[in-house]
Amino acid sequence: MTLALDTLGRLESEAIHIFREVAGEFDRPVILFSGGKDSTLLLHLAIKAFYPAPVPFPLLHVDTGHNFDEVIEFRDRVVAQHGLRLEVAKVQDWIDDGRLEERPDGTRNPLQTVPLLDSITQHKYDAVFGGGRRDEERARAKERIFSLRTAFGQWDPKRQRPELWNLYNGRHRAGEHVRVFPLSNWTELDVWNYIEREGIELPDIYYSHQRDVFLRDGMWLAEGPWGTARDGETLLRKTVRYRTVGDGSCTGAVESDAADIHAVIAEVSASRLTERGATRADDRLSEAAMEDRKREGYF
Repeated sequence: MTLALDTLGRLESEAIHIFREVAGEFDRPVILFSGGKDSTLLLHLAIKAFYPAPVPFPLLHVDTGHNFDEVIEFRDRVVAQHGLRLEVAKVQDWIDDGRLEERPDGTRNPLQTVPLLDSITQHKYDAVFGGGRRDEERARAKERIFSLRTAFGQWDPKRQRPELWNLYNGRHRAGEHVRVFPLSNWTELDVWNYIEREGIELPDIYYSHQRDVFLRDGMWLAEGPWGTARDGETLLRKTVRYRTVGDGSCTGAVESDAADIHAVIAEVSASRLTERGATRADDRLSEAAMEDRKREGYF
């Protein structure tokens, strides 16, 4: 008797299949892990894919130095809990030795590309797992599950390969690598429903809490080492939560009373904006901002 899988079961099965395919096809994979909800889900699926054996890949975090303290604490706790190996590429190190310069606008999100590519080259990673989803942004909707990158880490949409019948082509030349996106077919709502089903822990900032924020370009930003309110902007105490986490200089909060996962799911179900569209200022730099960064080697 064959048991039919529900939507979450099919998505989980696909992701586990992708992890195992990469393990069999590549020599030095790595999982990008920031402590955010998508990378935490990715790690949960990797643990499931290889249980009871340990996850056979290291983790890599490109740390802008402008991350939320709660997320970094959660990242380190998860790594210790599962006995994982975490490599941290700190953007500040690249700034200190002159390989990068601070941007005039203060955001470090675009500065992650060079440390990422340098780390891939240094450790000779040939497959890099990321938590990108096709529903996040138009450029990501063009991405295949196996996304070939050049020897310079660049993405060329014209070199995307067909992926029929769940057959993935990982062939690459020396120096090239493949970005792998097991969550490609998930939506934000799928992610939250699965997190509820599996009881996956997340950083507290994904749920409503009190925080001092200021309004800039239609988004509620928090003050931190990346800066504070400018002239004409006022710090206000608001009840907010984060739909996505990243560089604090460009990641906005949303006003929300969703204090638990059931309330978050109800809120996401009613939303007409993706989490990046609602809360990521770096995606508003231009209509093709994400695609431009992806061509340069961004996640």
